[in-house]
Amino acid sequence: MQLQFKIVRQTAGSAPHIQEYLLDADPGNTILDCLNRIKWEQDGTLAFRKNCRNTICGSCSMRINGRSTLACKEKVADEVARLEAIAATTPDGTLSDIPTITIAPMGNMPVVKDLVVNMKSFWDNLEAVDPYVSTQSRQVPEREFLQTPEERDRLNQMGNCILCGACYSECNARETNPDFVGPHALAKAYRMVADSRDARTEDRLEKYNEGTAGAWGCTRCYYCNSVCPMDVAPMDQISKIKQEILDRKEATASRSIRHRKTLVELVKEGGWVDERKFGLRVVGNNFRDLRGLASLGPLGVRMLVHGKFPLTFEPSEGAAEVRSLIESVKAIKLDTQ
Repeated sequence: MQLQFKIVRQTAGSAPHIQEYLLDADPGNTILDCLNRIKWEQDGTLAFRKNCRNTICGSCSMRINGRSTLACKEKVADEVARLEAIAATTPDGTLSDIPTITIAPMGNMPVVKDLVVNMKSFWDNLEAVDPYVSTQSRQVPEREFLQTPEERDRLNQMGNCILCGACYSECNARETNPDFVGPHALAKAYRMVADSRDARTEDRLEKYNEGTAGAWGCTRCYYCNSVCPMDVAPMDQISKIKQEILDRKEATASRSIRHRKTLVELVKEGGWVDERKFGLRVVGNNFRDLRGLASLGPLGVRMLVHGKFPLTFEPSEGAAEVRSLIESVKAIKLDTQ
């Protein structure tokens, strides 16, 4: 089949531009196969990373038609089928005679050349979470640090991460908050928290609890889960870190912790969130945070003016059932610990 490739090209410090290439490809070819042919047969100046060609090394991560993925993993036929599915949702519902595949460099990292990005921040943020078993546990022991099969199984999902950068590239929190370490780092961080051999669990959780650089910087958009080629589900691992912190902290510890605990408490009380209490408890810290209370004033006035402030609260009809479900989940969690 004939394909048109639109590749975003640029060098460091220059404006990006799109260069087009026509290529005859087999449906079973990968996007990386096509990029290799473009480089070998049409334009030797095209720059991109590659290595294993087998979804192991993570080198060939890039944005293909708007999402970060591995070029060695995505096949031409699958990508065209995806484009057809998207086209079916548009008014005309058809794809052009020559499917167009747009390829761009990963996001949240500066471009070196074409599809090659500078991943220094990616690696620095990984190092920031100390992604290795603690020094104490790495000292030569009298005997092996044995683990049960169940303890080892808890590490498998995070261990599948190949550090390709796809999740980091698409992270909305990282885009708006340069202090946030990123989903890849926190997925590796939970790998250490879950490791029975590690001796620094409490220290780690204190570090991951700090401000918005750690777990609380995540906006829970789940985009990292959707693009991860290895099903690591970074968002799920971040949520587990948050739960470990919540289990150890009182609601007065920080606004982030109050937000989560208050949300559950209010849903448990009335089946859904009572907005009047939510702001007072979370931002105002139950009238302990005067500055936080003052910050609610302008918002409260605007809500009153526009008729958006609820004067009463009606619990949902299923409040008792919701309460029962929350208690059941807590009981299951305790039984599995």
